[in-house]
Amino acid sequence: MPLSRRQLLASPAFALQTSRSPRPPNVIILITDDQGYGDLSLHGNPHLKTPFQDRIGHEGVQFTQFQVSPVCSPTRASLMTGRYNYRTGVVDTFLGRSMMHPDEVTLPELLSKAGYRTGIFGKWHLGDNHPLRSIDQGFEESVVCNGGGVGQPSDPPNNSYFNPVLQQNGKPLRFDGYCTDIFFREAMQFIERNQRQPFFAYIATNAPHTPLTVDERYWKPFLDAGLDETTAKVYGMIVNLDENVGRLFRKLASLNLDQDTILLYLTDNGPQQPRYNAGMRGRKGTVYQGGIRVPAFLRWPARLKPASLDTIAAHIDILPTMLDACGVAAPKDLRLDGRSLMPLIRGERSSGPGRTLFTQWHRGDEPELFRACAARTQQYKLVDGKELYDLAADPAESTDIAAQHPQIAADLRRQTEAWFKDVSSTRGYAPPRIYVGTPQENPVILTRQDWRGDKATWEKAGRGHWEIDVRKPARYEITLRMPAAQPGQARLQVGTQHVTAEVTGGATHVRYSIQLPAGPARLEATLPDSSGPHYVEVRTL
Repeated sequence: MPLSRRQLLASPAFALQTSRSPRPPNVIILITDDQGYGDLSLHGNPHLKTPFQDRIGHEGVQFTQFQVSPVCSPTRASLMTGRYNYRTGVVDTFLGRSMMHPDEVTLPELLSKAGYRTGIFGKWHLGDNHPLRSIDQGFEESVVCNGGGVGQPSDPPNNSYFNPVLQQNGKPLRFDGYCTDIFFREAMQFIERNQRQPFFAYIATNAPHTPLTVDERYWKPFLDAGLDETTAKVYGMIVNLDENVGRLFRKLASLNLDQDTILLYLTDNGPQQPRYNAGMRGRKGTVYQGGIRVPAFLRWPARLKPASLDTIAAHIDILPTMLDACGVAAPKDLRLDGRSLMPLIRGERSSGPGRTLFTQWHRGDEPELFRACAARTQQYKLVDGKELYDLAADPAESTDIAAQHPQIAADLRRQTEAWFKDVSSTRGYAPPRIYVGTPQENPVILTRQDWRGDKATWEKAGRGHWEIDVRKPARYEITLRMPAAQPGQARLQVGTQHVTAEVTGGATHVRYSIQLPAGPARLEATLPDSSGPHYVEVRTL
């Protein structure tokens, strides 16, 4: 069991180290994808050994009640901004719902202004096009996959975890090796290049997210031990991930950066597939503990001794915590939902007896009050506005006590209503627009990751539209790309303009030249079989 706050404050292990560095600390945030709380040997997994991820926890501060969103994009939006994801425009993971408004102030933007070099390696998942990309939002160096992961519809066709095409500073480039190895390798090269100044490296793996792809030598031992193939492959991907964390430790030590580098490790949500999850209810996509409680370790040997804190904390706390640790002041007009955890770590205060954390997620363009949501205090949790659990006595959420404690349930229900009204009023839920006609991105590749509409899907028969902003009145070459087409007419509509073109059977693209005025517009294209294209390329002529 984790030590209580009183025990920690009384323990000599819970104290700041006295050594100080002449420069601000370096920052590395490592976030993995779909790795659950139980996917660590530190948390009692009976099959999996994760010595290097465990080491971050053993040598750092463990937040044992750390909460994120049930799925990835909302978690990443909150991590980057210190704000609830509904304020940022991010409500889901695809179909134009995982695009963060470009006026959001991000952690890399603030650290960059304070003199840090900033780099991202892995998964951004908050927008693939200008002005929404990682390189538009504060990262000076970027090696990322499109969309939510390698091989999804926003990627080039047939992209793979092995030798993938990734986006390097906004340009597609094929890399040699396995994706997780590549992300760590690129991050370590960034660290080595910038070792003489403060740096922020954001390593966001898409492992162990599906597709479950990794070299057989990693997963076959788990299959031979009697585990099913799905679990074996997940664990194999985590073993590979752990090896890379070990390489990161060795790189920091070889550069004499180990002591004064903050290493924050967490995951974006609970596990996607059923497996060991430390006895918690639910998985990814649910607001039960199995979907939103994740490991979170903060290691900083020069300043912090190992400790374990059971006070509730969340993804919204990461930005203010990192700014506090680095001595960087947030802009006075920046409205944050999170709070710095450094005073808690230092033992100066608790998180406050009245703190309530909120989370919500479900498919759809807009959230609905009391649908798939949770309000969490240190002791209690209200689910969907009706189920109440005492997490101190019932961490498995097995017994609904709303009938026994109607006042507690009613109070959390009122808080949820107020929170929902507040976050929904920030900017509403209209999506940000993708810019075309800018020097930052030409051509612009529109994909099924970001199209919208009632018939927008990732299936072949899907049809949707993109909300764009034409920044420059000009003539544009617009190319629809698709698998072998049926013969017939392809239609393109941009704003009020409609054009058609004849498509021969088996064609893989059709091209238009069209003069577009500046301003917001909706772009929609339909192929002869009434489906939409897989990609639309918009090039300024």
